[in-house]
Amino acid sequence: MKKLPENGLLLRILIGEDDLYKGKPLYEQIVLKARELHIAGATVFRGIMGFGADSMIHSSKILQLSEDMPIVIEIIDIEENINKIIPFLEETVKGGLITIEKAKIIKHSSSKI
Repeated sequence: MKKLPENGLLLRILIGEDDLYKGKPLYEQIVLKARELHIAGATVFRGIMGFGADSMIHSSKILQLSEDMPIVIEIIDIEENINKIIPFLEETVKGGLITIEKAKIIKHSSSKI
């Protein structure tokens, strides 16, 4: 496990659950690429409601059930490592939103001894 400095970046990617890359879910491919690049961490969240650039509402409500739910992937590391995954995202994320913000890293450790 690598020690992270206090100052890092949070990369946030918003896509649709149905977005694919090479026939596989894009969110999975992004996380696998982050791991391959030895990035500190990545987490995928499935939204219950949202809309994007097309203004179409995606919801988990029974009467408005959408198959393409919002997906948020958060990746945290230092700037140098975050920059390593940007070309992959530029290639694979066709629709969605990608943001970067400063993150103060308080603790990064494994629960395994």
